[in-house]
Formats: sequence, C-alpha cells, structure tokens
Amino acid sequence: MGPSKNNQVEEIPVYMFLGFLESGKTTFAKETLIDRGFTEGEPTLLLVCEEGEEEYDVELLKKDNIFTEFIDDENLTTDYLISLQDKYKPTRVLIEYNGTWKMEKLFGMRVPKGWTVVQVISFVNAQTFDLYIANMRQMMNEHLATADMIVFNRCDENTRRGEYRRSIKAINRRAQIIFENKEGVAEMDDTVDLPYDLEAAVLEPEEDDFGVFYIDACDNPDRYVGKTVKTKAQVFKPKEYGAKAFVSGRFAMTCCAEDIQFVGVKTYFDAAKHLRDRQWVEVTGVMDKEFYPEFGAEGPVIKASKVEPAKPAEEEVVYFS
Repeated sequence: MGPSKNNQVEEIPVYMFLGFLESGKTTFAKETLIDRGFTEGEPTLLLVCEEGEEEYDVELLKKDNIFTEFIDDENLTTDYLISLQDKYKPTRVLIEYNGTWKMEKLFGMRVPKGWTVVQVISFVNAQTFDLYIANMRQMMNEHLATADMIVFNRCDENTRRGEYRRSIKAINRRAQIIFENKEGVAEMDDTVDLPYDLEAAVLEPEEDDFGVFYIDACDNPDRYVGKTVKTKAQVFKPKEYGAKAFVSGRFAMTCCAEDIQFVGVKTYFDAAKHLRDRQWVEVTGVMDKEFYPEFGAEGPVIKASKVEPAKPAEEEVVYFS
C-alpha cells in the first residue's frame, strides 16, 4: 500500500506458516482462506515457497480476491516482492514458507513498506516429530522458537502431549500450543499431571522435577501466587538484577541432548550479593508473579526468606517429562 494521507505507511499484516513437507501448512491455509473466509474478500497475496501433497486451486482463490504466487530460492528478493506488492496491492499477505530455508533468509531482507509480521504459526506432524528432532534439530528448533502458535496435528493415543508441550515451552515460553487429532479437531485440554501436591503447605518438587515445576509455573503463574516453595537450584546472577535478586534454576534438556540450556525463576533475596554463579542452593520462599518484558507476559518470581548452600543434585541436567 502507498502512503496514507498523513504520510504514514499503512500496515500490511503478514501471516507466516512454517513446517516441513506434510506438516499440514497447506491444508490449514486452504481451510483458513476458503472455508473460514479469513480474507473477507480483501485483496490478499499468498506466497507459496514450497509445493507439498496438497495443492491450491489458484483460479478458485482468485475469485475471492486471493492472488497466489509461487516463490523459489532465486526469486525471493526484495525487488520481486516489491513488484508483487505493486501488482496486486494486497491489504494482507500470507506466506507458506519453505521448511528447509533459514528464517534469516526472509527476516534479514528488506520487504515492501508496511509489511509487518503479525503472526507466525508452526505446524508439526506428530507422527514424524521425533524423527525430525533427531535428524533436523537445528531447523526444527528454529521453527519452534520463532512461532506464536505451534500446532501438532495427526495426534493419536501414542502422542506424548505433556512431554512435547513442556519441551517446547522450554524453547519458546510465549507460544500457544495446540494438539489436533487425526480428524483435525483441536484438543484444548492442557491438563498436566504434576508430580507434587499444589495444595501442600510447602511445595517441594523433587530434584528431577524442577523442569516440570518451572514450565507449569511459567504457564500458570496465578495458581502459584502465595504458595510457599522449597527447591534445590543453581544460582545465576544477571548484572541487571542487582544485589538483591538472582535466578534460581537448573540446566535442562529441551528436545535432545544437544539442546541444554539454563532455565529458572527470578528470585528476590536481600543477601543475593553473597551468592556465587553456579552455586548449589536450597531456596525457600513465597511465590509471586510479575511482568517479564523479554517474554511480553507475566511470569513467576520467588520472594525468598531463606537461601542456604546445598549439595549438588545427583543429576545436573533435568528434563521436562
């Protein structure tokens, strides 16, 4: 779109669909565009960077003012995208991105004025998730870390929903995660069996359950507010936290052995300046919540009344299952 009367460029929302072949990108896009009337007749540009088993009816889409262009590795350029913008003058853009292309290929290039990515949806075939994680880990993690929403489709009774959900939350806390059965029906129940009693006077997750505690507290900070917690953790002291706060956390494995990262909860403690990075401690305190700018959402914090030196955990790395 050209400049508006006040000389400001109007925003053109861009929706991105990520995933490998047979992940369900095209099926979702077709249902969204046609069955659900997402575009409401407004001029829409659909960029298809990968051809899968499902195909678009280009002429049918055109009747709804949706213009389809197939993009290959060579014509994904600024000049070509600008030419498409000038040709169709869309008010929104949908991109079915090639699952094997680096995200920086698109995010690192100059796009037409006004194009603004407003939602990234990553699609995962639950039947092949473990295979892709094992063999294409870096690409898969890039899809998961970038997404605002992650859709697992083709789920059945063998799909390890709780394990997958916790692993992804360790990579991308802000993403909404949806599981769909083989009929394409979303299963919205996110109930997770916790290995500790939320109604206990003091929550005491076992050493190996820190990962589950961390993910559930991040997902549901409200139900932890006011709870007293006692947990073993290591110390991490970001400079920006000052002398009266630190992160109490653990090294955790996300999707595979190569993906180990430190995860933890901001912990307020008056004597935090005396603690050392990677020191093992036992933290006792009352949980609260506050806004985390880096995640754009509220998350848990611990207001510690006691932080004592502790023996290292038997296993340094925890898991999310």
